[in-house]
Amino acid sequence: MMLSLRGITKRFAGTTALDKVDFDLAEGEVHALFGENGAGKSTLINIIIGSYPPDEGSYHYLGRAIEAATPHRTRVLGIAAVFQEFSLVPSLTVAENLFLGRELRRHVLLDKPAMRARARAVLDNLGFAVSERAPVAGLSRAEQQMVEIAKALLGEPRVLVLDEPTASLTDAEAEHLFSAVRELRTRGVGIVYVTHRMPEIRRLADRVTVLRGGVKVGTLDAAGATDALLVEMMVGQPVSSFFPTIRHRPAATILETRELETASGAVKGVSIAVRAGEVVGLAGLVGCGKGEVGRAVFGIAPLAGGRVVLRGGEVAAPAPRAMLQARVCYFPSDRAAEGLTLNRPVRENCSMAALDLAALGRLGWLRLGAESQKSQAVIERLQVRPPDIERRVAALSGGNRQKVMLTRGLMRDIDLFIFDEPSVGIDVGAKAEIYGLLKDLVEAGAAVLLISSDLAEVLHLSNRAYVMHEGRLVAELAGERLSEANLLSCFFGTALAALPA
Repeated sequence: MMLSLRGITKRFAGTTALDKVDFDLAEGEVHALFGENGAGKSTLINIIIGSYPPDEGSYHYLGRAIEAATPHRTRVLGIAAVFQEFSLVPSLTVAENLFLGRELRRHVLLDKPAMRARARAVLDNLGFAVSERAPVAGLSRAEQQMVEIAKALLGEPRVLVLDEPTASLTDAEAEHLFSAVRELRTRGVGIVYVTHRMPEIRRLADRVTVLRGGVKVGTLDAAGATDALLVEMMVGQPVSSFFPTIRHRPAATILETRELETASGAVKGVSIAVRAGEVVGLAGLVGCGKGEVGRAVFGIAPLAGGRVVLRGGEVAAPAPRAMLQARVCYFPSDRAAEGLTLNRPVRENCSMAALDLAALGRLGWLRLGAESQKSQAVIERLQVRPPDIERRVAALSGGNRQKVMLTRGLMRDIDLFIFDEPSVGIDVGAKAEIYGLLKDLVEAGAAVLLISSDLAEVLHLSNRAYVMHEGRLVAELAGERLSEANLLSCFFGTALAALPA
């Protein structure tokens, strides 16, 4: 085995994050690490790369005992990692970031042409269409993810740790990553692959280890690991419990879009309706334009044509402040870039969309006591962990960050909730809690527009679903027609008339 960890225990301030965990990695193997947020995955991979020392247990690499590991030492040994939180310098170019701390020199000067050529070669091998000369500050989050992966591979590691590597990638970009992983495996690189996405485990992994509450539940061959088995191992209960039965009682129409078009061209003539007391899915592949519909309704994406109608009245110029005051709340798909202020406390993130309410302020002054009390109430309702309103959001797990973003919809009177990819990058347990929130909202009479690329999510939660392809609606599905086969067909552009009755 390339890596062998035995009896690894790690404690933080009296809390046991890992309890006697065994983990190993073979040469040329993809070993998936699976578990809820807080299960101990991050702690384990931080021990592997030397960021944390274990309190108990042994760590062997290529047959040698590793003691007092540090990130520098493990990197020299050939262990590299790519984390969800990027470590790039925005003011530097892609090539400069790739070689930061390991610059090539010609005599006393930096050999910039050589660094750019090497960077271009690494990016080309990965199939990533990012310029080595581009400043990182101008890249999208997905492009920055590509740069992080290229940075890790530049040193030709023998062990590579990938922490949710596709969370910010489109389907096409993810395919390039999968090809790179398979190529690295043929070269004998051992890969620790942390993911919440079970299809990726089936496509890439040789083995999968499941953690729950800091304890290793088991390791099994990925070929025999069904979704139901993995979920049950991860959370200790059957998968059927994750999608609640929602009692849809459609009432008055809250939202209509009529021939909606965006200035970007991502949305072309889209007409949908969402009623009180129901979840309406808006489905399709990544990049089909469905996310832009939610952004346009809320006033983030500029309109080029069509109308937004709210409770029967046309909204002349949608804008976020006006839409909030009209009892509409939108939750973006990229919580880190658009949904949260990560360096501020939970309290401020909860209240930021409700500061105009009389309950929280008067004459321009914020009532801190009222803000704290109301914030504490909503984080307890959503079971944010830890329930500390003064904790910085950056210190929370992905699932808890998502819950903090959702609290703003509970801080004011809202009757139309627009969720854009609400379960991206979070574990199954956190998903179940968010689905429970959707159920509560709808059964209390709210309208929910659920924008999602997750087939099961749309299928199990929606009363009706619209499907988009290349910016246009291709189908509205309800009742028996809302099936997995029909959704999949429509994802690739099949029109409603071509579907079986």
